Amino acid sequence: MTTLTSIAAMTTPDARAAFGTLLQQHAGIVFKIAGSYARGAEDRADLAQEIAAQLWHAWPKYDPARSFSTWMYRIALNVAIGHLRQQELRRRHDAVPLDDALHDVADANAPDPEQAQHLRLLQGFIARQPPLDRALLLLYLDDRPQREIAEILGISESNVSTKIGRLKQRIRDAF
Repeated sequence: MTTLTSIAAMTTPDARAAFGTLLQQHAGIVFKIAGSYARGAEDRADLAQEIAAQLWHAWPKYDPARSFSTWMYRIALNVAIGHLRQQELRRRHDAVPLDDALHDVADANAPDPEQAQHLRLLQGFIARQPPLDRALLLLYLDDRPQREIAEILGISESNVSTKIGRLKQRIRDAF
C-alpha cells in the first residue's frame, strides 16, 4: 500500500491527506483492476502504481460532489485499458510470454478446491474479453448499479444492460 500513497507526497499536506485517505479506503479498486489487466506480480504492481500516479495527476480536477469510487474506476479503467493496449503492441514484437495459468499452484489454504477452480475459470474468461467487456464485467461483479457503470464507461444504461445480458450468455456458453 505504501507504493500507492507515495505518489501523494508531491503537494500540500491537506491535499496529500485527503487523497491518501480516499486512496487507502478504495485501494481494492486499484488492485482489482491491476489484477485483471496485468500479468505477473511485477506487472500488476507497475500498473497499480501507474493508476495511482494518474489518479494523483487528475486529483485537482476531482469534483467532491461526485462519487470518488466512480471517478476512481473511470480513471483506473482508462489507465488499465491503455496499459493493455501497450502490452499488446509489445507482444506483437516480442517473444511469446509464458502462460501464467499453466504455472498456477493450487492454494493449500483454499477452503474449497472446486470453488477455487471455478474462480480461476471465471478469471480466465474475464482475461480473454475485450477491454470494454472486461471493465463491464468487473464493475458488474462489484455490484455497481447500471447507472454508475454507464457513467464510468461512458455508455448508455440501456447499452450496459444489453452488454451485461450478452456477457452472461457468453459465460453460460463457455461453462
